[in-house]
Order: sequence, then C-alpha cells, then structure tokens
Amino acid sequence: MLQQRLLLRQSQQRATCRYLSIRQNVSRAYATEVKPANVDPVPSPAAAGFARPVTLDKVSSAFAMRTYKPRTPGVRHLRRPINDHLWKGRPFLPLTFAKKGHGKGGRNNTGRVTIRHRGGGAKRRIRTVDFVRMAPGKHTVERIEHDPGRSAHIALLNEESTGRKSYIVAAEGMRAGDVVQSYRSGIPKDLLESMGGIVDPGVLAAKTAWRGNCLPLHMIPIGTIVYCVGSAKERGAVFCRSAGTHAIVVSKNTVKGKQRFVQVRLQSGEVRNVSRDACATVGSASNPHFQHRQLGKAGRKRWLNIRPTVRGLAMNAADHPHGGGRGKSKGNVDPVSPWGLPAKGGYKTRKKRNPNKWVVVARIRNQGKRRAK
Repeated sequence: MLQQRLLLRQSQQRATCRYLSIRQNVSRAYATEVKPANVDPVPSPAAAGFARPVTLDKVSSAFAMRTYKPRTPGVRHLRRPINDHLWKGRPFLPLTFAKKGHGKGGRNNTGRVTIRHRGGGAKRRIRTVDFVRMAPGKHTVERIEHDPGRSAHIALLNEESTGRKSYIVAAEGMRAGDVVQSYRSGIPKDLLESMGGIVDPGVLAAKTAWRGNCLPLHMIPIGTIVYCVGSAKERGAVFCRSAGTHAIVVSKNTVKGKQRFVQVRLQSGEVRNVSRDACATVGSASNPHFQHRQLGKAGRKRWLNIRPTVRGLAMNAADHPHGGGRGKSKGNVDPVSPWGLPAKGGYKTRKKRNPNKWVVVARIRNQGKRRAK
C-alpha cells in the first residue's frame, strides 16, 4: 500500500509539472472582450460606407456596451461604449497644449483649493476646439478622435481652400470623409444664384440644414435638433456641448423690446431666448452612450484627475457639520454642505429679485424628490 501511494504521488507531480509548462508557453491576455450574443459584429466604416445604426440588446433592452471577461476584479464590472471608428493615433499636435500645474489640482492663482476632489490624473493635452466656426467654405472631416478633456468626441477638419486644420465637437453619426460648412458669415454667392437671387427659406433649409453644418439660428427651421448653441452674435457655442446633448428650435422672431430672438428648448426643459444671429450646429453631440459607462475600479477614477469624496458623516466634528458623535448619526438636522448651506437637490441660490431675463420657461426643480414619470 505504501509503495502504491508513492507511485500515485509521483504521477500527480509529473502531471502538475506538465500543466505548468503548458501554462508558461501559452500567452495570456490581460482582458478579453466579450461579444454579446445577440449583437451583430461591428463592420468597419470603410467597408460599410455609412454610420452603423444603434443596436439594442434583446435580453436587457439596453444599448450594446463592450464588456470583458473578469480575469481581474478591475474588469469585472467594466463597461465601455463601442466606438471602433475613433482615431487610434496621436492628436494633431499644433492644435494642442499640455495641461499641467495648479490647473489639475483645483487651485486658484493663490494656491488655495477652490474646487475639491481634484488632483493627480494621467498626463494629457488640451485640444483647442473651434466653437465659433466663422470660416466659410467646405471642410472635410479627416477623422474622429477621443478628447480626454470632454465627454463628446471631436472631429479634425481640413479646409479645402487653404488646408487649415481645426477641431470641432463631432455630431452623432459623423464619420471621416464627410463635408461640412459654416454659414455664419453669410449665404455663399453660388447658393444665392442657384435660388434665383432671392432667398427661399425652404430651399435654403434643404441645402444648408445638414448634420454638422453651423448656421445662424434664424436660418434653421423650427423643430430642428441642434447642438453647440451660442447665446449672442459673433460668440462661440455655450450650450449643449457635452456627449449626447441637443436642443430644439421652438420658435423664431420672438420680439422683446427692439430685438428679435430665437427660442430654444434645452434637454432640462428650460426654454431660452438667444440671439437670432447666434450659432448652432445641426444634429446632436456625439458619444450618446457615455452616460452608461462603468469604470470598473477606483483607479480609473484617479486616472481621470478625480480624488475621493469622503462623506461628512465619516469626518470629525471640526471638519464637517455632520461629523462627530457616537455611532453613525448626524443629528436630527437637514443635510448641509461643509460650509452650512443646504445640500438638498434643487436648492435655489439665485435671488428672486434678480431673475434671468433670457429664460422664458425655467427648468423643473424637484427639490430632491423623484420626478413623476
């Protein structure tokens, strides 16, 4: 019996050594992409020739996201939007500059922290994005890039007449090879001659209101979805610049005093008066599935220049109004910020005697309660 047990142990050791030698010869990837069973493979934009429509997962009725096999805890809950059309190389360096110094730590010119929970982060370069778009003529989209400084994607444009390059916020569905124009400086002469020398609003909208084109708001038809909306003449875009956002042109030629305005409805439900000569780009901002991403681990939050947020209940009494005490208790008081201001959602800070004159319909403030569906 003893001799048989020794032979059994030797055979087990040989099998273990053989298994380890096989493991060493096989290369193991860090994380392997898991393709959803109900989603078709994504064709390349060059082979397809057009933007792939949004596909829904039949099981969860959610947008298809890129997932990974849980080889490590950091990729178990990692979810990323599928953006295979993005440029894989470096940005156009003449339109970038390095982000460094106190700007990454949330400090002002005196060194004081004015924005909490910021610091660290990976090295990055700021992309200079053109929000004014006053240059007329045709611009060809060379590529769509990821911008680490914003949630939406950006497009590198090449002006056909001069060869000058510029960055703009890309529209959803925009791909390399598309041609976009800006009509902020006026209607081109050839377009005016094609209409017989007289501006026809219907023909003008049919030839100019295309995805990615930048127009004054008075040239955009009512009901059009726009993004990168400006507020005044000869200024850049200030509204609807983040991923997946858009506004709708509600009405035009609204008279207020001696000026005429265009009313746009933002996604929050707020209706605003903006100048009729302000800029707007037709379409919606790219990367609409950005809100569904999951970082998977705390380290990716630190890579994004975001430091941890500590609850006031976990602090000492000298550091926060909720701190101190025995056990987990902040006392029978309403939640407040570290400086004593109410922290409930929807707390109004604007003075009642100083309303915003540009807002026609204010956005809904639910005071921290769930909005009725």
